[in-house]
Amino acid sequence: MPFSRIGVVGCGLMGSGIAEVVARAGYPVVVREVSEDLLRRGFERIDRSMARAVERGKISAGERDAARARIRGTTDLAELAACDLVIEAIIEQMEAKKQLFRELDQICPPETVFASNTSSLSITEMASVTRRPERFLGLHFFNPVPVMKPVEMVRGLLTSEETLAEARAFCETLGKTVVACKDYPGFIVNLLLVPFLLDAVRALELGLATKEDIDTAVRLGLNHPMGPLTLLDFVGIDTTYYIAEAMYQEFKDPRYAAPPLLRKMVLAGHHGRKTGRGFYEYPEPS
Repeated sequence: MPFSRIGVVGCGLMGSGIAEVVARAGYPVVVREVSEDLLRRGFERIDRSMARAVERGKISAGERDAARARIRGTTDLAELAACDLVIEAIIEQMEAKKQLFRELDQICPPETVFASNTSSLSITEMASVTRRPERFLGLHFFNPVPVMKPVEMVRGLLTSEETLAEARAFCETLGKTVVACKDYPGFIVNLLLVPFLLDAVRALELGLATKEDIDTAVRLGLNHPMGPLTLLDFVGIDTTYYIAEAMYQEFKDPRYAAPPLLRKMVLAGHHGRKTGRGFYEYPEPS
């Protein structure tokens, strides 16, 4: 395998899930966060997730302990210097990601592959701030990472065939199904999903139906596992807002313009399950 040491930047909902899956596949992982508190919360999330996997018979207690021992946390970005692959999973904002990759480019050797877990932003633009655009790609995992099978493998304008082949082989060792796509806003899933979610918010704003009836209609009428407003709470209302804004700036298509209600909820801090309140209320924020 081309990669033996994996770095993950960000230990939030997505970063912790990626670190868990990578460790369960047998790889040593270094996870970097900006503070000890965020690192602690990320590791608590990993521990809860793996405890559920043991309860459901997905892994044994021994496998859980071995995977957990492979994950090391740090607040020092320099500790990722020895990694063969670094996966970024920080906030969905371009400038923050570009600044991170500028720093990583100074720290990591030229052969290290950089991957972004972005769900909508340009891989080519991120790669442009590094000296390794041919060793840069998108690897978009889906939430919850230990459960969801697909990974969108996104080819930037200069990503090499060798890098794509290495990344595909790596993802397959994680038990993931790779779907390849070009560097286009929203890639495959969000290009189709975001207008649907925003239309559900607009329907609620218009008073078309209650949030419960909108969700029930979609869940039963379209055979979806959850309704769109519940899904927004699950994904993160702030995350969806950032994705929609980025796609609107790219396309100038009103389908991707965030409804006023979504923007107000972000400003109010009602981001969904992770904050305890979104379209619904959650007594135990995740």
